[in-house]
Amino acid sequence: MVLAAGLGTRMRPLTDRMPKPLVEVAGQPLIDHVLDRLVDAGVARAVVNVHHHADQLVRHLKGRRDIEIVISDERDALLETGGGVVRALPLLGEGPFYTINADTFWIEGIRPNLPALAEDFDPARMDVLLLCAATVASVGYFGRGDFIMDGAGRLEPRGERIVAPFAFAGAALWRPGLFADAPQGAFSLSRLFRAAAEKGRLYGMRLEGVWMHVGTPEAIAQAEEAIRRSVD
Repeated sequence: MVLAAGLGTRMRPLTDRMPKPLVEVAGQPLIDHVLDRLVDAGVARAVVNVHHHADQLVRHLKGRRDIEIVISDERDALLETGGGVVRALPLLGEGPFYTINADTFWIEGIRPNLPALAEDFDPARMDVLLLCAATVASVGYFGRGDFIMDGAGRLEPRGERIVAPFAFAGAALWRPGLFADAPQGAFSLSRLFRAAAEKGRLYGMRLEGVWMHVGTPEAIAQAEEAIRRSVD
């Protein structure tokens, strides 16, 4: 599932006239970078939720021919990331599924990251496996991190007044059963991260390559510069 229904407030004024997933980086809308990653990973069908400037996004997605797109329409309500997934569950099937933010962006390393998530995911031990980026090696990220990771990959959410070495890079692989007791309405997926962590079933995989946090108009230029450096 591609999470594409946010308002993109930090990307204003660009998102006053378009949805954030259509903002271009290196000549291509963010959502197409994401869909290209999914296609490269062998994903044949993606559910995309829409809300802000939904008509523009739906119209754009009709141009994709290399992956089946199913729209989860959220024009009636802002559901946040967790509520959006809950609404789309009937469209996602019964097996493990990816969620990926429509604005997450990275330069691949030697081992492509989305196939690696699938290879490393073990539903016997994990409720969710998160793609995590080292904060010190990321472009455009200035936060305090999200998680501490132990040697086995188990994650502990960052506590208050603590700086954590890893940030959630916007992609995850889920065991659907974790959503069985999820609330209705708007809520963040971070609520389910915490629930999995409390049971010792929240795991992370370190991103190979370079993660770029494209959250503001200023960050676009930083990401494009990182791309240019990677191909020089």
